[in-house]
Amino acid sequence: MDKNSQLYKMRQKYISHPLQGFGAYLVYWMFALMPADMASAVGGWLMRTLGPKVGQTKKARNNLVAAFPEKSPEEIDKIIVGMWDNLGRSAAEIPHLHKMRPGGPRIEIVGIENGLATKTDDKPGLFFSGHIGNWEATMCIAEVLDMDMMSVYRAPDNPWVEGLFMRARKTFKGKLVKKGPEGARKLTRYLKDGGHACMLVDQKMTDGIAVPFFGRDAMTAPALAQFALKYDAPIIPIRSERLNGAHFRVTFYPPLEVPKTGDRHADILATMTEVNAVMEKWIRERPEQWLWLHRRWPK
Repeated sequence: MDKNSQLYKMRQKYISHPLQGFGAYLVYWMFALMPADMASAVGGWLMRTLGPKVGQTKKARNNLVAAFPEKSPEEIDKIIVGMWDNLGRSAAEIPHLHKMRPGGPRIEIVGIENGLATKTDDKPGLFFSGHIGNWEATMCIAEVLDMDMMSVYRAPDNPWVEGLFMRARKTFKGKLVKKGPEGARKLTRYLKDGGHACMLVDQKMTDGIAVPFFGRDAMTAPALAQFALKYDAPIIPIRSERLNGAHFRVTFYPPLEVPKTGDRHADILATMTEVNAVMEKWIRERPEQWLWLHRRWPK
């Protein structure tokens, strides 16, 4: 059926989306009723059992073979199982994240001084991370630093599912704006007024710039570097790691060196090359904790 047809849109709005939403809420509350450790374990078991059998796994395997040509098929398969386990755990932990206090027994905070330095420098600040570990755990950084923050997110196509994710992110200290032209305008005004923002930078961008990532050019959003140059804002890398079950480490790293040679295009490319290099280093250390399902590279 033509996705642009009125019939298709009506079916999505009144049948498909409500049914998908009902299923999502059912699963959400099922995991919410479990203790956090049990939910994480069950979610991990389900996805590492079922995930490797679905068609999306072919995409992950192709990405992994290209990224790690030195690894054997058995090593690739082990990473794939670990990726599905991490994804299942991350989804099952969503109903419990609001109870996991940063600095408590479940979320270890490292390098907080790197983040706090942006509070007193009289500049806007930029933080970046990616879909690694339980990336929703990085939503705690505004609370950790005790500052308002803006985060840009990609809204799900299903508004019912979006409502569920917004419920899970209710403890975020700051503003959540949808990715798109309106979100970009809000973020621009926010940074212009001296605000701080957090971005996930590892998604494919059809209209981005080609930047090396695992030895191949990947279309990458340049906004992080553009904002850093325009507003003289430091860029702080933030990493989420799964340590053991539903326990995490969130690390604030020292700010990146942003080149300012006067050649804007070259400076943007150099900055995003460094950003991708940081992400690649993290992923190489814990490849099973990254979401290899993205179409990160052109075919």
